[in-house]
Amino acid sequence: MAAAAKRQLVCWCLVATVAVASAQQGRFTTVNFPKFEKRRYQATCTENKGPSCYVGCPKQCPDKCLAMCKYCLTFCMCDLFPGTSCGDPRFTGGDGNTFYFHGERDRDFCIVSDTGLHINAHFIGNHNQGTKRDFTWVQALGITFGNGHRLYIGARKAAEWDEEEDHVQIALDGEPVEVEAAKNARWVSNTVRGLSVTRIDTVNTIIVELEGVFSISVNVVPITDEDSRIHSYGKTRKDSLMHLDLGFKFHALTKGVDGVLGQTYRSDYVSKVSVMAKMPIMGGAPKYLSTGLFSTDCAVSQFHRSIPATTEAFAS
Repeated sequence: MAAAAKRQLVCWCLVATVAVASAQQGRFTTVNFPKFEKRRYQATCTENKGPSCYVGCPKQCPDKCLAMCKYCLTFCMCDLFPGTSCGDPRFTGGDGNTFYFHGERDRDFCIVSDTGLHINAHFIGNHNQGTKRDFTWVQALGITFGNGHRLYIGARKAAEWDEEEDHVQIALDGEPVEVEAAKNARWVSNTVRGLSVTRIDTVNTIIVELEGVFSISVNVVPITDEDSRIHSYGKTRKDSLMHLDLGFKFHALTKGVDGVLGQTYRSDYVSKVSVMAKMPIMGGAPKYLSTGLFSTDCAVSQFHRSIPATTEAFAS
């Protein structure tokens, strides 16, 4: 498998060198390449000081991908791990099934709700007058945890996308979190034990970790003119519709966890979406609706509810 993949990748015409940087994904590393670079390029990938191999991102990845050095293979960041949310919100659940949840623009929905953790997502959207359709994306997360700490992670709105400008906004309990714009720069909270933010790239890509609770990878991306043309999003020059591509790793969810994504981690969860459909859609939006980004009042909320004695915590 590794040899065949290597032969396939090396046979490309290699015209540029691209750096491969650690992404704290275990045996995976992140491959980044310039926005206007041709998609034929070379990157050296090493693991545990082993031999180098050449890797390149699949054509459907916009500007970065994950490389699995052991087999010299690459994957788009949104197509590999359970617990992801990308694009026109496409989730990969804890059960491994992929589904869409469109929510509603300018509203907040609980995507994970557990006894000590509640995550709401703020949806932005755009209405295409020509197709009469509404499209939505996740613009921000409101994370409530512990004794009421509030962590905000969002994509800053801008009319034009500048890949060299940082569009990530972070705040803890209402105070801005500033992280140096340098790869691998790390911020550690002085008030919340085990909370940290690490830059995986100089701008727009971070990993937020709360020790023993979660690890969230965040990548701010825009809707490009090409995206809008292909999918009829109806994007205008007034807003680049910047949103978050997300990856979640949970360490101590309980069996009662709920929410759009959270419920898929329950051992007794049975998916109601048609996995055979071209676009499997999860309905039931009203029960996930919250009154605000940090509100824990959605109908399926589990936040600060007592855990039955028979319930054991489990990791995703």
